Amino acid sequence: MASSSEEKGSDLNSQDNGSVSVYERPKGLRGVYYHPLTQIIMLGFVCFLCPGMFNALTGLGGGGQVDATTSANANSALYSVYAVSAFFSGPADDPHVSRSAINIHPGAGWFVITSGALLGVTAGLLWTAEGSMMLSYCTEAQKGTYISIFWGIFNVGAVVGSSVSLGQNFHSTTNGVGNGTYVGILVLTLVGVMMPMLMADPNKVIRTDGTRVVMPRHPSWKSEFHGLWVAIFTDPTILLLFPLFCASAYFYTWQFNDYNAALFDIRARSLNNLVHWLSQIVGSVMLGFVLDTTWLRRRKRAFAGWTILLVITFIVHIWAYYYQRTYTRASVPVLKMDIYDPRYPAHVWLMIFYGLLDAMWHVMCFWLIGAMSNDVNKLAIYSGFFHSVQAAGSAIGWRLDALKFPYMTIFISTWCLVAAGLVFSFPMIYLRVRDTTVIQDEGLIIRDQEVNDMKVKG
Repeated sequence: MASSSEEKGSDLNSQDNGSVSVYERPKGLRGVYYHPLTQIIMLGFVCFLCPGMFNALTGLGGGGQVDATTSANANSALYSVYAVSAFFSGPADDPHVSRSAINIHPGAGWFVITSGALLGVTAGLLWTAEGSMMLSYCTEAQKGTYISIFWGIFNVGAVVGSSVSLGQNFHSTTNGVGNGTYVGILVLTLVGVMMPMLMADPNKVIRTDGTRVVMPRHPSWKSEFHGLWVAIFTDPTILLLFPLFCASAYFYTWQFNDYNAALFDIRARSLNNLVHWLSQIVGSVMLGFVLDTTWLRRRKRAFAGWTILLVITFIVHIWAYYYQRTYTRASVPVLKMDIYDPRYPAHVWLMIFYGLLDAMWHVMCFWLIGAMSNDVNKLAIYSGFFHSVQAAGSAIGWRLDALKFPYMTIFISTWCLVAAGLVFSFPMIYLRVRDTTVIQDEGLIIRDQEVNDMKVKG
């Protein structure tokens, strides 16, 4: 067991001595509580009850309302602010931040849009902290598993929210959800807001290999922004992932507003939403298994994951194009498709496959970030990059929908963006993903070592 003086050091920073400090993990119930997987599960439930509930409403299309314009504008405001918030929250992330949202009276659209903008501030802090914690609590060999576990639990939130919506609106004829749905989702969200207070101090968490989790340092804004620059300068291949990041939420606009809300009544929309989020749980587990399998080296697993994304991406978008070419904004039917419509089974399967693609896309994004570094400071910055670029893409998508761009235009732009994400990520995988991360990859650690050496010489 390391001495108390040794415990003050970081297992990452100790690499300048050629050694890594190993600590004895606590036993009994304390050991269960401080186990990194327990903390990731708790983090998953925070997102289950907060953004998971938000996703349940978003997945209905139009936030559950008949007119999707206000919802699209609110989402555009949310993700515009979120893009800025996430970019700057890499240096400033706090693991104890959460957020909530509620739709209100349809006549108060200004309030919904303003609330969306405020939500964007806290969303950037929450998701950047989530990414940093999720990738730093696990060992190098566990990243796919931990990502998939988190993503599965998180999406149970959307499943629960969708189930509430389906149950309350199964016999509805209004094509919009009732106030009871929003009240139920708000109550669950308020529970989630309190959950971070029950989580352990990250500095007390020890990984399964005995190394200590050390959360990002915050000496000053100036030094942290310098760290952001060093992260890009020493590892510019992260820029090749930006199209992949941008596409990861851009495709929601077409799925939820231009397909689900456009073609289906509220009962079918609710069921579509439910199976979409259920399939996300399956998709995250499937790709997480592939990315952490011991049968293949890490480089081969990276290419296997990329190939799976390529195949399912083109299957889903060719399928979606077959439907999209049959309707426009002007021709959207007044009488929406119901679950008893003979065309419905084929259409709901597209939502299921979109859920699989969504989950696999996000798991791959996080896994590639985790494959680039084990330095929690670098992971925080990269997580901020991911969520900032993701939010920027989402803001553009929702704004195009609010401006009533043709459905086909939004769909084709979505297809082009996901294709670009795959094309640009391939050379990054080829050039950057190794079978293990070495100290030479950790630009921020090397920077700290150089600073310490200068202090010693001074």
